[in-house]
Amino acid sequence: MDASPQLAALADEHVLVRGLWRGVDVFRCLALVYAAWSVWHRHDEVAQLTGALVIVAVLTAWTLAQTIRPVRTIPMYAAELAIGCSAILATRLVDHEWVITGGAKTVPSIWPSAAVVGFAVLLGWRGGLVAAALVTLCSFIEVQEPTGNTVTNSVLVFLVGGCIGYCVDLARASHAALAEAMRLEAARAERDRLARTVHDGVLQTLAFIHRRASELGGEAARLGSMAAEQERILRALASSTDLHALRGAADGPTDLRSLLGHVESSHVQLVAPGQPIPLERRVADELVAAIEAALDNVRRHAGPEARAWVLLDDDGSRIKVTVRDSGRGLPEGRLERAAAEGRLGVSSSIVGRLADLGGEARVESGPTGGTTVRLTLPRTGKEHR
Repeated sequence: MDASPQLAALADEHVLVRGLWRGVDVFRCLALVYAAWSVWHRHDEVAQLTGALVIVAVLTAWTLAQTIRPVRTIPMYAAELAIGCSAILATRLVDHEWVITGGAKTVPSIWPSAAVVGFAVLLGWRGGLVAAALVTLCSFIEVQEPTGNTVTNSVLVFLVGGCIGYCVDLARASHAALAEAMRLEAARAERDRLARTVHDGVLQTLAFIHRRASELGGEAARLGSMAAEQERILRALASSTDLHALRGAADGPTDLRSLLGHVESSHVQLVAPGQPIPLERRVADELVAAIEAALDNVRRHAGPEARAWVLLDDDGSRIKVTVRDSGRGLPEGRLERAAAEGRLGVSSSIVGRLADLGGEARVESGPTGGTTVRLTLPRTGKEHR
């Protein structure tokens, strides 16, 4: 069977759509039997009986092929529609003029309607109406002077294509809505299970860390602040009843300033504007991680008495962060040698993070000491993609 996208989608089709496909196969076989009987019933009126039998034979071969190994693709049903329309037009080659104008059935009779229904199932009511229009056009060309039967049959073809296509569209829409409802229900059930686990263990642990760290003060206070922030996020995730709000707790906008409060200490000063600096949570976390990496380098390499300043600025089009210290500075070529030796602290944790976000990081060292890390993140960068 053809492994086409239509077949892949068919595996998850609504039960009504699967039933319609079986109905199309049955209808095609019955329509073939009716077409063959019609030709035999009026064989004495057919001018070229052999030609009519050849047409019936072609229809039979296609019907057998589609019944034994059905292929539910647009190209295959386009081929079937072409065969049906050609059979209608070929009626003029095998019938007398007076038989045609008298309102006799075409050789394929209602067999082309199977292709109309097939297009309705594949493409909805629009596909069904387009296929019905082609069959109707060929019928009018074949008869040249429309009869009552021609008009009636054309109206019926349009009704079949349009109504079945509309029903299929409704079935697919209801199937999609049901699948989404089941997905959300499964997500809620999983969220509730995880919420119980988080509440019984992780939240209590984080709350304890926050309390004890606040009591200890100093460097422990930074750990406590981080624990409190994670506790807030987890509580939002665990208590949210709206999955959209649940996603927003982890991915929604957040104030960059609030995420950097923990970096302040006796040796680090944070200078931030009075207005919030909103960023998507993922982007803000990456930027904070880059700032923390820069401060970690200050603690490791600038000396025990070195002080650091973190300056935030938001001009509306980009966010600029400057991390400056009063340490010994960087020897010339130090970063290049570190990268060559495989020590990627600055190039990966700082420069790489900003590059992934669509920003830029520069590390500068003054002639009299001190190192400055400048982070620039455009608001039109990857955080909005």
